[in-house]
Amino acid sequence: MKLPRDLSAEDLIKALARLGYEATRQTGSHIRLTTQENGEHHLTIPTHNPIKIGTLNSILRDVANHFDLEREDILNQLFL
Repeated sequence: MKLPRDLSAEDLIKALARLGYEATRQTGSHIRLTTQENGEHHLTIPTHNPIKIGTLNSILRDVANHFDLEREDILNQLFL
């Protein structure tokens, strides 16, 4: 599956909520998400619209590493 090209930060945060991520704080234009699933894990999401492809790829790769899944599996869980 290809990465979505027009994904906003708000849509990404809603999608990551399916994996147990919750917004814990915001500093300027960045939101910190935390999950307790599979151990504690933090992500920082820039509130840009749309999120740059490289940034999105990095975030998804980090989530995939935390859950010991392939990036394709994370994409399917979040966006299908």
